[in-house]
Amino acid sequence: MKLKFVSDQQFQLDAVASITDIFQGQAVKQANFSIASTMDSGAQGELGYHTELGYANKLDLLDDELLENINHIQLRNGLPKSTDIQGRNFTVEMETGTGKTYVYIRTIYELNKLYGFTKFI
Repeated sequence: MKLKFVSDQQFQLDAVASITDIFQGQAVKQANFSIASTMDSGAQGELGYHTELGYANKLDLLDDELLENINHIQLRNGLPKSTDIQGRNFTVEMETGTGKTYVYIRTIYELNKLYGFTKFI
């Protein structure tokens, strides 16, 4: 059996664009990945405590601007309009076997290329 990967399926490109377009109007900001780390070694026999402080992507857009971008994306995809933003958590919902992992990786690449984002969860 021979598998052929097709990297330009329209529904996958639409999913990537639906995420990248949320940040339309964001200036490109290149930043190095940074984590401040501290180790506190406890008493003998105890595990040390490890804390990390990560530095997020710097976003210039206001929530109202993000909401406007989201509403354009919802209109384009035939979805009901959101009236407000409750946190800055965005998801892509796709059926099993449709390429979610590819969409995730491609979205990371595109967000870095378009806006200089370097941190992803």
